[in-house]
Amino acid sequence: MSATTLESRRASLPVGPGPAFHRVLNSEFIKFRTLLSTLILLGCTALVMVGFAALTAWGTGQFADAAAQDPEAAAAMAAQGGDLAVTVPTAGIAFAQLILGSLGVLLMSSEFTTGMARSTFAAVPKRIPAFLAKLIVVTVSSFALTAVSTYIAGLVALPILQNYDLKLDLASQQSIKLLLVNSIYVAAVAAIGMSLGTLLRNSAGGIMSLVGLFFVAPIAFQLIPGDFFEEARKYLPGNTIMPLTAVEHVPDTLEAWQAGLVLGAWVVVPVVLAMLLLKKRDV
Repeated sequence: MSATTLESRRASLPVGPGPAFHRVLNSEFIKFRTLLSTLILLGCTALVMVGFAALTAWGTGQFADAAAQDPEAAAAMAAQGGDLAVTVPTAGIAFAQLILGSLGVLLMSSEFTTGMARSTFAAVPKRIPAFLAKLIVVTVSSFALTAVSTYIAGLVALPILQNYDLKLDLASQQSIKLLLVNSIYVAAVAAIGMSLGTLLRNSAGGIMSLVGLFFVAPIAFQLIPGDFFEEARKYLPGNTIMPLTAVEHVPDTLEAWQAGLVLGAWVVVPVVLAMLLLKKRDV
């Protein structure tokens, strides 16, 4: 029997169900936590968030001291001291989203650049369970790491702020809201990054696309004149975090519920598209 005949018969065989999803999930978690590069990126995220919180706490205190020289500014600072300090623990979120978003890209693009995708999808022939397992691992890990790092950052910033007579209540409703919303946001960025890594199958291309979407596009849309770009800028994923975390509605931004829907769409559409193309394209 010729090799061509064997290949054709093998291709006509039905694809088996593959391993149970919990086994696939456990396998992906093992791969995730045993890679040195992954642990380095997670550690860098935590260090950046804590470091920026400490630096921002010091800068906020210096600003408060300078403003205290003006009696009117001092009265305003006394009334708004808590509000001034409440965002300090989340000062490093912009860098956290870049690192963990890039981790999401690498988690899937490295499968194709190293050839590991052949082994992965040979073990999980339907492919979608492997993709969903990776997605769960990266989003849950990103959420948990961001939440823990934000809380630790608040603990580190607390004595620095107290040195400048600024109050920070980590148990307040606004502090908890900032912690949860920012953690969900970073997890969403990681999901978008993983989708880009799946679609492009290239680490550099996926990371540059992520940077362009979250950092370059908002600046470009702000610089380009015209009502269209001014309005479209509100719907970029990076501009949904402000309406979601603001105490009151900020002018020229989406409502909180609108921002939540927009961010959700930015996650769902790339994820669905990535799954469809992953199913149809060759490994």
